[in-house]
Amino acid sequence: MMKAMHLRRYWVAGIVLAAALVLLPFSFHAERYLETATRVEGSQAETVRQELASRFRSPFVNRVVLVIQGLPPADSDEGGQALEKIVAALNDQSGVSGAVSYLELRDPIFLGQGGGTFVLVGLSSDQGPVESMVPKLHQLASSLENQLRSRYPAVKIELTGEIPLNFDIRKASADDVRRGESLVIPGTLALLLVAFGSLIAALIPLAVGQLAIATTLAITGFLAQRWHLSILVQNLATMLGLGLGIDYALLMVSRFREAMCTENGGPAASVVAARQAGRTLLISASTVAIGFLALLTVPISEIRSIGIAGFLVAGMSVLLTNTLVPAVLALLGRHINTWCLPFTPKLDANRSARTGKRWRRWGKGIVAHPWLALLAAGAPLLLLGWQAKHLDTRVPRGDWLPESAESVHALHTLQRMDRDGIVESLRVIVELPTDSIANTDAGWNVLDRLSKRLASDPRCYRVISITTIADGNRSSLLDLSRETRRTFLSSDGRAALLEVLPKSSVSLREQVDWVRELRKTGAPALTGVPGATLLVGGIPALNADYETIIRDRFPSLVALVVGGTLLALLCGFRSIFAALKAIALNLFSVAASFGALVLVFQDGHGCRLLGVPQGTGSIFPLVPIVTFAIVFGLSMDYEVFLVARVLEARRSGLSETDAIPEGMARTAGLITSAAAIMIVVFAAFTFGDFLVVKMIGFTLAVAVLIDATLVRIVIGPALLRLAGDWNWWPGGLAKADSTPAIATRE
Repeated sequence: MMKAMHLRRYWVAGIVLAAALVLLPFSFHAERYLETATRVEGSQAETVRQELASRFRSPFVNRVVLVIQGLPPADSDEGGQALEKIVAALNDQSGVSGAVSYLELRDPIFLGQGGGTFVLVGLSSDQGPVESMVPKLHQLASSLENQLRSRYPAVKIELTGEIPLNFDIRKASADDVRRGESLVIPGTLALLLVAFGSLIAALIPLAVGQLAIATTLAITGFLAQRWHLSILVQNLATMLGLGLGIDYALLMVSRFREAMCTENGGPAASVVAARQAGRTLLISASTVAIGFLALLTVPISEIRSIGIAGFLVAGMSVLLTNTLVPAVLALLGRHINTWCLPFTPKLDANRSARTGKRWRRWGKGIVAHPWLALLAAGAPLLLLGWQAKHLDTRVPRGDWLPESAESVHALHTLQRMDRDGIVESLRVIVELPTDSIANTDAGWNVLDRLSKRLASDPRCYRVISITTIADGNRSSLLDLSRETRRTFLSSDGRAALLEVLPKSSVSLREQVDWVRELRKTGAPALTGVPGATLLVGGIPALNADYETIIRDRFPSLVALVVGGTLLALLCGFRSIFAALKAIALNLFSVAASFGALVLVFQDGHGCRLLGVPQGTGSIFPLVPIVTFAIVFGLSMDYEVFLVARVLEARRSGLSETDAIPEGMARTAGLITSAAAIMIVVFAAFTFGDFLVVKMIGFTLAVAVLIDATLVRIVIGPALLRLAGDWNWWPGGLAKADSTPAIATRE
């Protein structure tokens, strides 16, 4: 029967391995299906996009800005001829739905201060994602530069706008992944060699981590062909795949090596490891998965993408560890210690007693002085957690875009030309209840008054609408091109678009505040027409919607994660106090890590060490909600480690004062090794150029460091000592006939 069980395990492991190998090639192509654009479902900014596409049929729903320097002024004959050549080439390019320049509108907005001009280029999404057009436009710009350089040596043609900026962020994201992996893998391998002393044992967790990443990316690549998934999937899948995959496999290999001391062979030891460590892995992965599933309730493409990636990587990590790893270990047997290093500890039945002596002494010190331990470890963490009160989740100030990107350089050029408002414009759609803007003087005059009112705002550089283009004269409407009318007037003539360009001095935060003011004031007050409606879109509106949704959803997400995790712990520990204590300590770790985030990034203390020149003044709204969901699951991992061992010791007959040091002796070293690997993985991503990922990596690294040291090794044991038998009330100490619900895993 035992032989049949082993054969069944090998079959399952073979199927899992075959599936992973089939998925492996697809992981290399996942990036092409992931988006850099942020989509906020049901937001007003998204509604504006849909209105422009369906009701206006505007050729400039998706647009880029071609920034041109080094040519004669666009309002000169020579400059006009060169510009005409550029516009003609753009109109001939497939995927371009329209191009507007000084040639078409003769508007001084196209004449930049100090020289230079730009062309607004509309992109069509009929041939696939509009982002796929960016490389083609780069090639076209380079070709035009080469054609014009013989006559104008200083000519420079660059691309910017929301779409090119997002494209360059994707490139920075991919570069960060490669850079992070190049830093993580050698460091992780070194730590695994220190933990195991054997190259074979060290390579197994590393291989599981890589397989978890590859399979997750392959599956998300398939999903991205149907749903909108963000480029952040790459970063999070790599970060968490290396962390969780290696962590879980590390624990399985450790438990197998311990079982080899008492079992006759590899197959028997692998069964013991899979039975004891495997159950706890499932519960730990469940607590991680709860956090990621909660992210799916937030209607923002980036956050849902992270939720999907995290859920998949946790699932793949535990699947590979519970099926493939035991089979490999059974085949290896004592060869697991092949290629041992000189410092490898002798593997025998007394190894745990020898290696746990220091942690047992530490545990006895905590048990003897619990109040002192709480004060010494809790006071600095309280001070750090107190800083989280100042967390500001508005758009960070300063220039945090990748400096080397062409789109960023072109945006800076527009800023010097005092024309960057064209990228950051508020796209305002106003609709009248009865009067047609195009066909009645009353409707036309309402739009004209609204344009002038918005233009009078001190934050406004310029308002572009159908009335400003026609110089306020409705009779000249027919003289405008069909392309212009479609851009600024709906097909039924009752709705109109106003492009409100902010001044260069207006920050992103002030733009967001402006959007909120307009929405709060409302169309009836702005137009004087009861029943009129107003929608505000554009980048500032998207930022406003993003912040609002996260602020509104964060409390319910916290409640969902805490409630789900509490339920899982109650089922596992069968103890109310142990579950509540774990939740409280997790919240403590999260608060302290947020406090560190505020001090370093928001306030700028030591931020230069991470490549950030100054404090950002605030934190991206994405960071707190994502890191909370991740940290809560990861922190629970170490709680399950420690409390499960203490509970097992209590069930074996030890007193509370003896069980706590015993549990620490058997788990603290493993917690330290697993945490060290997690910290290396997360910290490696703080050295990239993508500020969002830098903040996430830093927060996760600090959270794991705090949790695996002060919280689980000092505060947690001290609270266990003070609570005594109440730790396990009502049913934690009841002995079961079978293996405890949460088994040991070390």
